[in-house]
This record gives sequence, structure tokens and C-alpha cells, in this order.
Amino acid sequence: MQTKKQKPEAVFALARERYAEQGVDVDRALKILARIPISLHCWQGDDVGGFERLGVELGGGLVATGNYPGKARTPEQLRGDLDAALSLIPGRHRLNLHACYGEFGGKRVDRDAIGPEHFRNWIAWAKSRGLGMDFNPTCFSHPKAADGFTLSHRDKGIRGFWIEHCLRCREIGAAIGKSLGTPCITNVWIPDGCKDTPADRRGPRERLAAALDVIFKKLLSPKWNLDSVEPKLFGIGSESYVVGSHEFYLGYAVSRRKLLCLDAGHYHPTESIADKISSVLQFMPEILLHVSRGVRWDSDHVVVLNDDLAAIAREIVANGYLDRVHIGLDYFDASINREAAWVIGVRNMLRALLIALLEPPGIRAAEAAGDFTARLALQEEARMLPVGAVWDHYCRSQDVPVGDRWLAEVKRYEKDVLLRRD
Repeated sequence: MQTKKQKPEAVFALARERYAEQGVDVDRALKILARIPISLHCWQGDDVGGFERLGVELGGGLVATGNYPGKARTPEQLRGDLDAALSLIPGRHRLNLHACYGEFGGKRVDRDAIGPEHFRNWIAWAKSRGLGMDFNPTCFSHPKAADGFTLSHRDKGIRGFWIEHCLRCREIGAAIGKSLGTPCITNVWIPDGCKDTPADRRGPRERLAAALDVIFKKLLSPKWNLDSVEPKLFGIGSESYVVGSHEFYLGYAVSRRKLLCLDAGHYHPTESIADKISSVLQFMPEILLHVSRGVRWDSDHVVVLNDDLAAIAREIVANGYLDRVHIGLDYFDASINREAAWVIGVRNMLRALLIALLEPPGIRAAEAAGDFTARLALQEEARMLPVGAVWDHYCRSQDVPVGDRWLAEVKRYEKDVLLRRD
């Protein structure tokens, strides 16, 4: 006999009842989830190209592979693409912008001369949509970064150029934060390193530490700007030596009271940043995450809902770190629809956080009681709880498509907008 299909509200009610049996307040979890912003990375929309028109290859260890049609070529196009993606993602989020995405009116403005005026349209766009913003110096894809060194360069003039760029980026970040009424995280990442074994590991790190001290010397209000530094294990062109290693930046961040950025793709492929979160937060008030998916190396694949992502989300939620961890995404895939890449990644990050928020308290209680058998059993049983019904309800409540219905909207946008660009 064919049973009558249950209405979505009835399915959600059953799911909420099932979670309540496990001691989980679903309504409370959804209220918390709605307050968690994810910082969308602008560079997914145009393959890390930016709008400077310097005629320089991407470089700096970054590679965008694929030639899917429709990438954004102007700031207006990129903002339109972001609007389209945000309309398919539940919640209210942030924009993560790189310095190379300034608007320079057709003039060549080098990176040591940029200012807040070059980002006024981005700020106005974010303000009109109630979004916060984060910012990044662009220390790659430039003639003065061609040999793989920037802030640690042995040439004082080149080093000074990048110091000035970062100084100006901090001022831009503060202007963004003040305009939007929420702190802007200005995150410094540099590609400095060697393809082969260096003879001197000490010198570049001494120069980098000194350069950073100059950049951060001026105190900016944390109401408007938060400084962050980002380490890396290795990259293309820096396989043998990275100046800004994890140990370097961990020591720097703790000693100078800066945020440490943990990028999920910047470590050994078998090493998870989830375990690092509770370690570093013993010694610093806040951290930044760049959530990515490395496949064999820091390849910046689209974030999927796998065990690594679930572990990251669980560490944040279970340890009460939601107010101390800033979550941003960092990947770029030019082989698939770029809108879809944003939507898939952000929705997966939110789903992972929801799973963590819905974790039955009995798991921790079993561990506290020393009953590791029950802990393992309950962890496995929790995998089959009806999180999908709760997620669908959340999407409905946020007026965004449920299930894979967002894909039809992306296909429509591709046909009406993206394919008309090529």
C-alpha cells in the first residue's frame, strides 16, 4: 500500500522529537546557527584574477585550474555573482576581499599606493546588504614578488614596498570595519620560500619578523580592525622551505597578540587543523580559520561535508569557541560553475556546524564518566540522527531553496548571465 507523503513540517516535527529524546534542543541550535557568519572569499568568482590589470601571471604558489565559462571580469559582475550565491545560502554572512580587487578607474595604482577610496564601492555594497567584510594584502602576482620573496626579501627596497602595501591594507581594513560597524580581519599571508634546500633559513625569518613589527607598530582599534597572520607548510615553488611556517607564526602571534590563521590546506595532507584549535586557543583570545580541502597538497578544492570538515566544526562548537573563532572559506575551482562552488562550500560549512550543534550531550557525559564504550557507541548512533530534516527546515525558515533545488537557480543564472559573458 502506498503511504501518503508526509508534509515537510511533519517530517521536521518528528526529527525534533527524535533529537529531544537525545537531550538536544533543536530550536536553540537553529537560533545559534543563524548567528554564525561565514566569510565568502571573493576570489572563487574570478579565479584569483583581481582588477589591477598588471598583466602578471597568478604565481606565488597559487594555481587556478579549469576554464569553465562565465568568470567575473569586472567588479560589478563579481558583486552580482556574490548576490546570486548569497541568495541561495541561509543566514547572513561576510565578504573576504583581497587588495587586488580594488577599483582604480582605469589607472595603474601600484600596491604601495592603494587606499580606502579604491574600495568604496565594495564597502557601499556590503553596507547595503548588511554584510561584514574581511581583507587581505595581495603579496603575489606582482613583479616585485617574481622571485618568491616579499616581506622577507634580502633587498631592502623590495621589502619596503611590501611593508608599505601591508601598512596600507591595515588602514583599509580599519576603514572597512568602521564603515560597516563590525571588525574587519586583515590577514597577512606571503608566499616567501624556496623550491630547493636553502643555505640560510635564519636570515629570511629574522627579516620577516622585523618587517611584521613595522607593519603592526601602529595600534589600530580592535573595534574596526583585527590583525591576523597565516602560516603554511609548503607550496608550489616553496616545497623545501617556507619562511612563514606554522612554528614561526604561532610564536609571532602569541608574542605579539595577533590572530593566528589556520588554513585547512596548509598542513600535511594527513594533518587536521581540528586538533590545533583547542591547543592554540589556550594561549590566544581569537583565531581565524580558512576552511579549504586539500587533495594531496594545498589544492584548494571546494569544501565538502567530510569527516575533516565535521571535526573542525565540532571542535568549535563543542568547546564553546563560536565567539573566538572566525570562519572563512578559501578555495577556488575553475573547472565547475563558480556560483555552485560558493553555494556548495558555504552550505557544507553550515551543515557541519549544524551537526555539531545537534550533538547529543550523552556523548560527553559518557566520556566524563569514563565509559568509553558508550562514548563510541553514541558517537556512531549520532551519525544516523535526522539532521537532514532539520537542515531542510532551516533553509525553509531562511527562505532559501531546500535540498538540491538551488542548483536549478544556479543553472538559470548561468544561462541568463554567465554564458553571455563569453
